[in-house]
Amino acid sequence: MWDFETDPEFQRELDWIDAFVREAVEPLDHLLDSPYDLEDADVVRVIRPLQAQVRKRKLWACHLGPDLGGPGYGQVKLGLMNEILGRSRFAPLVFGCQAPDSGNGEILAHYGTEEHKEKYLKPLLENEIVSAFSMTEPHAGADPKMFKCKAERDGDEWVINGEKWFSSNARYATFLIAMVVTHPDAPPYNRLSMFIVPKDAPGVNILRNVGVGSEKRGHGSHGYIRYENVRVPAENLLGGEGQGFAVAQTRLGGGRIHHAMRTVGQIKKAFDMMCERVLSRETQGELLAHKQMVQEKIADTWMELEQFRLFVLQTAWKIDKYGDYLKVRKDISAIKALMPTVYYNAASRAAHLHGSLGVSNEMPFVNQVIGSLVMGLADGPTEVHKVTVARQLLREYQAHDGLFPRGHLLAERERAIKKYGHLIERDLEAEGWN
Repeated sequence: MWDFETDPEFQRELDWIDAFVREAVEPLDHLLDSPYDLEDADVVRVIRPLQAQVRKRKLWACHLGPDLGGPGYGQVKLGLMNEILGRSRFAPLVFGCQAPDSGNGEILAHYGTEEHKEKYLKPLLENEIVSAFSMTEPHAGADPKMFKCKAERDGDEWVINGEKWFSSNARYATFLIAMVVTHPDAPPYNRLSMFIVPKDAPGVNILRNVGVGSEKRGHGSHGYIRYENVRVPAENLLGGEGQGFAVAQTRLGGGRIHHAMRTVGQIKKAFDMMCERVLSRETQGELLAHKQMVQEKIADTWMELEQFRLFVLQTAWKIDKYGDYLKVRKDISAIKALMPTVYYNAASRAAHLHGSLGVSNEMPFVNQVIGSLVMGLADGPTEVHKVTVARQLLREYQAHDGLFPRGHLLAERERAIKKYGHLIERDLEAEGWN
């Protein structure tokens, strides 16, 4: 059975989330700085009561199973929730599902020791601390096969040396999960291992905090980190030696779905503002909404949004159905590749239809355009995901060794004549291509 309706009971929760985010959470985006700065007394003072309301509603950390204090929602429910949460910078934090903490929490839940869970996972899930994922490198970007940052075993410790680039929220984090080379001579996908690194460990040096777009220098939150003889206990290894790739996949599949649905929320915000604008402004003697080129922009944006949203939800449904991210690998890569284009188109059209106001810092569209560029890089660049899609699709086909390709019209006609020729009275040979 195929059904596009949301369960009425869960729809009531979505309606509550929608109103709560609009009325109580979105205003914070205009008053406070980073949601991750738990040293900011204003952030803590305002968000704790909101988080309490979410907990009371039993909507806290819905991606977690009951063993970790969450309801264990499937990806379809999480997708529908994240579509709403994506409208606000603070909403994921208020609902206990902010990245990268949600993905790091999954890694700790799967691979951490009991001590790790008590020291790091428990306070992370309670939003008493935040974390960072330290993976990409200045010279290699997101290609782990080129990583140089390494860890070497020294007795009961590992010693880490090297640089990491764009470790989001490193400036606010209590700990980092670092993906580094431990076995340089091993096959490419067995060279890397994952470690918990306390940020206050000697030798963890944040060279600078990199901003995005027009953020002032020094005000960004993406750390450029140099690890200099950083010693971590051997038990801080997450998973086995050389299993960094496998560990990383624990956080990436679901995370990409959540990114996509939150992006749907931003696209819908831009689209709503675009529609309101063209119904409110006149030029050359008529409403913008009456001009055909404007109507084209409205139609294209809505069609792209609906196609993308349904594709994301279908992918979430497949994850719930199969319970195996590998079976949905091409779908996840496809929505990751589509996301920046659909987002960029909506934001840039909205900016254009708002005129000079649209490109000013008094409207959100320029930041959304920059956000679309970020989405083209986060969790792997678009090009890599397109390659994955193509490779996965081509595995479903086989080569044809005939001189002419399958579907060649002459061969198809010959097959049709063999099947039905004895029933047809007219001269097929005379009509044929002989």
